[in-house]
Amino acid sequence: MWHFVSPNIVFGEGALNSLEELIGKRALIITDNNLVQIGIAEQVTSYLIKAGFDIQVFDEVEPDPTTQTVIKGAAAASEFKPDWIVGLGGGSPLDAAKAAWVLYERPDLQPAEINPFIKLGLREKSRLITIPTTSGTGAEVTWGIVLTDAENQRKMGLGNRENAADIAIVDPVMAAGMPPRLTADTGMDALTHAIEGFICTWHTDITDGLCLNAARDILKYLPRAYEASQSDNPDQDHYKKAREKMHNAASCAGLGFGNAMASIAHAMGHTLGSIFHLPHGRAVGLLLPYTIEFTAQEAPQRINKLTAALGIQTPEGKAGPALASHIREISRAIGLPGNIADAGIEESEFVSQLDKLVDDAFNDTQMITAARTPSFEELEHIFKAAYHGQPVDF
Repeated sequence: MWHFVSPNIVFGEGALNSLEELIGKRALIITDNNLVQIGIAEQVTSYLIKAGFDIQVFDEVEPDPTTQTVIKGAAAASEFKPDWIVGLGGGSPLDAAKAAWVLYERPDLQPAEINPFIKLGLREKSRLITIPTTSGTGAEVTWGIVLTDAENQRKMGLGNRENAADIAIVDPVMAAGMPPRLTADTGMDALTHAIEGFICTWHTDITDGLCLNAARDILKYLPRAYEASQSDNPDQDHYKKAREKMHNAASCAGLGFGNAMASIAHAMGHTLGSIFHLPHGRAVGLLLPYTIEFTAQEAPQRINKLTAALGIQTPEGKAGPALASHIREISRAIGLPGNIADAGIEESEFVSQLDKLVDDAFNDTQMITAARTPSFEELEHIFKAAYHGQPVDF
């Protein structure tokens, strides 16, 4: 038996207008200060004010939000007593909003106690809306929460099916102003979700279609969306189409992997990003080709199926290297590093942290569903190959 969890999704240009139909008295917006400064938060508050809401904004969410931040967000909610919490932003504000909402409803819990095996009993005080401003994390439609344990320099995978949003508003206009680097990083995050959701061992008939179509659209439209982010005329129809396709594909990939799981690239990317402060999408996207090569050595079946469905030309028995090569081409086209060294990490720093990188990745929840589970030694070799840009052939 499987569960498929999804918010009510309002999507397409103009989806933000649906906020005017919301019924309630108080809304707490959880976001980051940059979105307040550039006026994105004001677009949301204007619709909520039209709907008759009193508004409060908590804008202290940082990249890779910490447990301390969500505790502060929950305290703001306890004081304001909203009947709707609105998560606005990329994956960090959306995950922070989920966690703060849980702690507002359940003040007896600590962030690390949010897990799939307990009954939370949410929606006694409020409900949750998620509004993504990037096309990548899929956090608007998933129940997973990633928080940073700052003291131990590690990311924690948390969440419970109950804390999926009630409503996700997926309006491409909200992501139209993404700069090139953010477009690239979040796009690779979405691609990694789609591919790992398809090849992981917990994939299902329902998640397969979402992941496959998301992967196909991202491979086609991400380079064009990246061009749009650099263009003096981003409102051209073909650029607007690319933005919309990417925004929808990111949510589809989120629904896909969120109801299956991810795999080795996420396990490794979580620890690489937390130790060296790389953006999440850049970290997992960088590692994805190496983990595909590793998986294909002994468990190529799902990779073969995906590569064939995507129409990638593949020599007999070489689907893994072909898919990895195709991903590397996309990554180069959007200006991302192909190995850890090129991401700006000094070799001495990498070597000094290698044992922690391997240990934390080995114990990451996303390793559970890997089609080929690496040993501790194999994981170390994958990290080393990814540092130097060497193919994984073992």
